[in-house]
Amino acid sequence: MNRSIKLAALALAILAPATAIAQNDERVDQGVYAGDYLTVGAGGFYGPSYEGSDDYVLFPAPLVQGRLLGVTISPRAGGVALDLVPDGNDAKVGFSLGPVATIRRDRASHIKDPVVKTLGKLDTAVEVGANAGVTVYDLLTGYDSVTLSADARWDVAGAHKGMIWGPSLSYFTPVSKGAAINLALSAEHMDGDFADYYFTVTPAGSAVSGLPAYQAGSGWKNMGVNLLAGIDFDGDLTNGGLAGFVTGGYTRMLGDAKRTPLTSIRGDKNQWLVGAGLAFTF
Repeated sequence: MNRSIKLAALALAILAPATAIAQNDERVDQGVYAGDYLTVGAGGFYGPSYEGSDDYVLFPAPLVQGRLLGVTISPRAGGVALDLVPDGNDAKVGFSLGPVATIRRDRASHIKDPVVKTLGKLDTAVEVGANAGVTVYDLLTGYDSVTLSADARWDVAGAHKGMIWGPSLSYFTPVSKGAAINLALSAEHMDGDFADYYFTVTPAGSAVSGLPAYQAGSGWKNMGVNLLAGIDFDGDLTNGGLAGFVTGGYTRMLGDAKRTPLTSIRGDKNQWLVGAGLAFTF
C-alpha cells in the first residue's frame, strides 16, 4: 500500500492508544514500498494534559514506520507494533498478528490542574501484549480498504499492574494521486487494576486534594473518532520522499473514567486533540 496508509496508521495510533490500523504492505508492487522501507518523522499535537483533563498542552511525538525482512513496523502511542503475517500482492483480505509494546506516562508529567497535582505523580507504565486484525481491500474505489483490529496489553513495569484492550475500525481511501484520508473509530476497555490506578481517589487523596473519595472499577474507558488527511508534497504517494499530515479527534470518556472526580469535577468527559506533522520515506 502507499505511504498515506503509513501516515494514517502512525498518526492515528499516536492520537488514540487503542487505534490499531493493521495495514499490510505486501500489496505494493512498485515504488519505494516494493521492498524494505522506513518512514521517519515528527508531529506536534495539542490535547488534554491527562485522560479526563480539561487543561490542554502542546506535545511532540516522533514517528517511525516501515518494513524489514517482511515484518511490518507500525507505531503506537509511545510504542510500536509488529505484524508478522505478510499478505500476497493480490490478496483481497489481509491479516495481521504480532507483538505490541507501549509506554504510558499519563499523569507522570504535564499535570496543569493544581488540585490534581496534589495527588502526586504516577509511575510510568510499560504495556506489552499483542495486536491482531483483518483488512478488506478494494471495497468501493479499487484503492480503499477497511480494517478491523484490536490491541491487548498488560503492564510489566509495576505501575498500574493491569490490562487494557481495545478494538478499532478504520476506513482508508485516496482522494487523488497525492492525497488520502483515514477515518477511524476506536474504544478502550480497562480492568480493575488499571481503573483503580488512574481513576480512584483514595481517602488519603481526598484529604489532601479536597476531592470526594471515589473507587473506580473495570469497564469501558472511552470511545472516539479520528480523521486524518495526508498529502505527498511531490504529488505521488508511491515514490517516497516528504509528506505531511493534519489530524483531529474526539474522545468521550465512559463509565468510571467519566464519573471519577478527576474527570467529572476537575476535568471534562469530552476530549479533543488536533495535530500536524511531517514524515520522510526512503
